Amino acid sequence: MEKKQINYIELFSGIGAFTQAIQELDYIDSKCVFAADINKQCAEVYEKNYKIDSLCDLTKKNENDIPNHNFCFFSPPCQAFSKSGKRLGFEEARGTLIYEVFRILKHSHPKYILMENVRNLVSHDGGNTIKVILGVLHDLGYQTTETPIILSPHQFGIPQTRERAFLPGIYNPGKCNLPLDIKFESLLKKTDCEINDIVDHSYDKDKTLLITKHEINLLNIWDDFYKNIDIDVIGFPVWYDYFFDLEENDEMAEWKKDFVRKNKELYNRNKKFIDSWAKKNKYLKDYTPTQRKFEWQAGNKIKSIWEGVIQIRPSGVRVKVPTTFPALVAIVQIPIIGSLKRRLSVSECAKLQSFSEEFIPSKISHVAYKQFGNSINVVVLKNVIKKLLDYDK
Repeated sequence: MEKKQINYIELFSGIGAFTQAIQELDYIDSKCVFAADINKQCAEVYEKNYKIDSLCDLTKKNENDIPNHNFCFFSPPCQAFSKSGKRLGFEEARGTLIYEVFRILKHSHPKYILMENVRNLVSHDGGNTIKVILGVLHDLGYQTTETPIILSPHQFGIPQTRERAFLPGIYNPGKCNLPLDIKFESLLKKTDCEINDIVDHSYDKDKTLLITKHEINLLNIWDDFYKNIDIDVIGFPVWYDYFFDLEENDEMAEWKKDFVRKNKELYNRNKKFIDSWAKKNKYLKDYTPTQRKFEWQAGNKIKSIWEGVIQIRPSGVRVKVPTTFPALVAIVQIPIIGSLKRRLSVSECAKLQSFSEEFIPSKISHVAYKQFGNSINVVVLKNVIKKLLDYDK
């Protein structure tokens, strides 16, 4: 059987998740003819792995100079649409970079397109942002799914909860106003995820991964708190400072007022224990405002912080059940395996993103962590690409 020939371009290429994905489809003869990213460290990793110089500012690239291609992959910077960003969308310079993609598509009309972005893209600005994107793509002659498809690695048996929006399309001017009816349900695994599929115990004694004594003390303090309050399932973030010093005020949003009231109620019900706990721990003065916040998101499935998967985030110490890891993110909030008292290694993060064992990450660990946090899960991508190409048979 003759292989399908795909010459593709990878825009905002990062460390090449799209390339990793399409190269795993053995019935495709694929070739990357152009890649573009302005991040020098990403470009170094890209060239090391794929022998292509991807360092390129699209805003300065003439579309006539981009080689012929029949597939365009693009994952424009997500900060403009992400919940962790300012969510300014097209008002932010990075949000307008998608128009550079439109400029290239208008010139070359590749048969296939696939965009990836954060889940929040779908709801950003009350749905107006995605309407603009879909409208432009349809005007350019692309038939797309009615709305982006939301998929996460955990739906494919990979222990990471990381919902992302995928928008596939086919150049089909005659049907560009009709949605692609691509079904993904058959691809999704029904089996439970298991973090041990990712954990490599050869890293358990790696001193660079072990959490600090300060972090151990912090987690022990919150573990003691959780074990001695009067509820197992905490349905709101615990904000220590509102137990004693801070009060709600009229300038607060209603959702925040609600959380403050619930914290006051929790304190009043457990006043004797919390007062003693706070005094014993020097009123948490040794810890930052972030570390004085606590989010228990494990229901009643575990009984201790040390049984869970932990992240120390800007929103506080977050604990989840040990079935999936939280989404890797570009800012360094590397998940902690509670039972092992260590963070994930770079190679374990590569596994969480389903990169091949042959992939060579950055030698600088904090750079590698950031790059995997910015990247896309390869298995999810591979399945989306396959579904799109199969649909067009």
